[in-house]
Amino acid sequence: MLLKKSNRCGLQLRFQGFSKQRSRDEEVKPKMGTTKDPNGAQKSRVGPSTTLAYLDPQYWDERFTTEEHYEWLKDYSHFRHLIQSHLNPSSSILELGCGNSQLCEELYKDGFTEITCIDLSAVAVENMQKKLLSKGLQEIKVLEADMLDLPFSNECFDVVIEKGTMEVLFVDSGDPWNPRPATVTKVMKMLEGIHRVLKPDGIYISISFGQPHFRRPLFEAPQFTWSVEWSTFGDGFHYFFYTLKKGRRLPDDKRSSDEKLERPSINLYQDELEGEDFIFRTNLDELSC
Repeated sequence: MLLKKSNRCGLQLRFQGFSKQRSRDEEVKPKMGTTKDPNGAQKSRVGPSTTLAYLDPQYWDERFTTEEHYEWLKDYSHFRHLIQSHLNPSSSILELGCGNSQLCEELYKDGFTEITCIDLSAVAVENMQKKLLSKGLQEIKVLEADMLDLPFSNECFDVVIEKGTMEVLFVDSGDPWNPRPATVTKVMKMLEGIHRVLKPDGIYISISFGQPHFRRPLFEAPQFTWSVEWSTFGDGFHYFFYTLKKGRRLPDDKRSSDEKLERPSINLYQDELEGEDFIFRTNLDELSC
């Protein structure tokens, strides 16, 4: 599949990968998950031996070589009612970390056809291109790129969406109330890139495990002009649906990061989460004491 330069978002061909990270913290051992083969049948799959593998590009290439489809943080049907109010048929959409998710396909079926997907894994990109082409969805552009170094011109997307993609930056963050400086640096680089490529009235949608207690100090950094709102969805365990609207931040925003953030009362059960989702709970067990 040949990729043409977008008329709206000029591409700068400079892609950088995540560097491998090592943590002194105890490594979390993932449990069994599920995936689907090309025929749609579910089969069991064991996650990586350590969460640090999620920071290794080679892990993702190897995983996408054999894995046909996997949805992090629920599939589109669970948050469709939340996302549609922020999109219109003419919206130009950027999806970060598409992997082998069906999110872009579902959006296309709902009439949102100007979609660009990126992923760091060349294997994921090639597989996605082939799959979309086989389904007649060649209008969806799929590019190999790093979300920490977005290769697009300024103010060229109406909407940027990521579903669980930011979570990978937190796997070795340490204390969720005081993440390591290296983690904060990467997250801020990601957010600054998103803010840059959004149009003046654009919207960033983040679907996440991260509770507002942890995400707001990052989302509400002074260099950003977006307002921050959120909803929840899911049964048993609530996933967070953040909407950040560029240019809508008020000086006296009641949700200022200067507010005192109280420690939440948390009572969660791992069995309520699906597949590998429990890995990205942001150290919630540490907070329930």
